[in-house]
Amino acid sequence: QVELVESGGGLVQAGGSLRLSCGASGLTFSRYAMGWFRQAPGKEREFVAADSRSGGSTYYTGSVKGRFTISRDNAKNTVYLQMNSLKPEDTAVYYCAAHGGSSYYTVSRAYDYWGQGTQVTVSS
Repeated sequence: QVELVESGGGLVQAGGSLRLSCGASGLTFSRYAMGWFRQAPGKEREFVAADSRSGGSTYYTGSVKGRFTISRDNAKNTVYLQMNSLKPEDTAVYYCAAHGGSSYYTVSRAYDYWGQGTQVTVSS
């Protein structure tokens, strides 16, 4: 049984930082690309960041480029999202997801497994 568990969310002031973690079990982690998505109240889930299976390539949505960094530790079966210079518009539930393919990293329906999400709230 595959399980993805996010942690590290919380309340932070604008300009602050948070690091989200997502631990994976029940799958061969190194064979999956990992992605982060977010969903704000009343809005659709949107792509935030992803990396390739090797971690050699990374992808970001434009609004987070230069502020967020995705990384992984295959030895720990964990993917991270370092979020700096946070803005109130970053407030959302953040989800990690695992993708067994090698393309369409920004497309949520391409992902095979999802975590339950962690709340990030940025106050102004």
